[in-house]
Amino acid sequence: MKAYLRCKLWLFLGLLAMCGLTQAVAGEPPVVIGATASLEGRYVEPLAMIQQAYRLWADEVNQRGGLLGRQVKLILYDDKSDRDLTRRLYIKLIKQDMVDLVFSPYSTPLTLAASEVSEANKMLMLAVGAAAETPWRRGYRHLFQLYAPAKREFIGLLDMMARHNLTSLSVLYDETSAFNLDMVAGIKEWAGIYKLDIVSWQGYRDGKKDLPGVLTAVKAAAADGLVLSAYPPDCYELIRLLGAMQYRPKVLAMTIAPVHPDFYKKVGEAANGILAPSQWEPIERIPFPGTQRFIEQFKVFTGHLPSFHAASAYAACQLYEQAVEHAQSLDNEKLRDYIAALNTVTVLGRFKVDPAGVQVGHNSFIIQWQDGKKEIVWPQKMQTADAAF
Repeated sequence: MKAYLRCKLWLFLGLLAMCGLTQAVAGEPPVVIGATASLEGRYVEPLAMIQQAYRLWADEVNQRGGLLGRQVKLILYDDKSDRDLTRRLYIKLIKQDMVDLVFSPYSTPLTLAASEVSEANKMLMLAVGAAAETPWRRGYRHLFQLYAPAKREFIGLLDMMARHNLTSLSVLYDETSAFNLDMVAGIKEWAGIYKLDIVSWQGYRDGKKDLPGVLTAVKAAAADGLVLSAYPPDCYELIRLLGAMQYRPKVLAMTIAPVHPDFYKKVGEAANGILAPSQWEPIERIPFPGTQRFIEQFKVFTGHLPSFHAASAYAACQLYEQAVEHAQSLDNEKLRDYIAALNTVTVLGRFKVDPAGVQVGHNSFIIQWQDGKKEIVWPQKMQTADAAF
């Protein structure tokens, strides 16, 4: 009996020791990753998707045991869609919070600000929401692009217009953003190649104030197509104004807003026919490995489908995780060297950058809302429906 009790005692003490060991492992400091999220202002809609993707990945990686056996902790500050605030918050993340890694904010303007700080501190940054060229003209070594560059995003639209004998185009753009300036520069270049006549070319600075006047001039020009390059608030304002004016060109295209899964819910029947460039779509025709699982997990985690903004953020997380596991280190210089040489495929698509960090592996395509549903209309190999003009 005494032997039995001694055995039970040793078993109990052993369990206590095991618990202590488990607590010691669990007590390892987390891998801290910081970023800003726009909870206010012009970038709210796409940034909500990005933030959810970051949180989904962190939840999944922690269930798998974390990075290097350590749990991942996210610090996300509200940058209010403000460039100066973004810069200050990334300084806080790196200097005060002492984060191990940084994720990027959304948009070219905020990425410009955040990457000034990350580059000065030699920290890797994968830009999940910047398509303009400007961030990569500064000779930075630690900044890498995921999106297909803005100048190429409307090629498909112009190709389809030319094939349908639609020959004229009006262009409206928010001239306060390098993204929009690059977007329309690409339109101008490719319109020349496809022999399309740009009959109205209007930049503006304040959508609420300026769009009614410039849209009157656009209507008078009577072009076959109208393209707006702007962030979502101006896209929704344009749709409202077109309805009030009872004006709709044969081709209506715009950036960012139409790719959001809730676009039709927000604008109703007016969504039908609208085209937009997209970096990715949550449909079965997307062939990239892990895409279907990501779509399913994101929907369970958030209650709705992801946009390409979410896919880009999740792809960046995949790349960070891959780099850390390969290097078995959080040394940002080692991670940077790994990413710079990488040629791989994520849920977003192919990832490969040139020596400047510009994305050269991934291509965008064109979607159109038809009968309340998003369809891929270009390129032909990815089509889920023909374009309706």
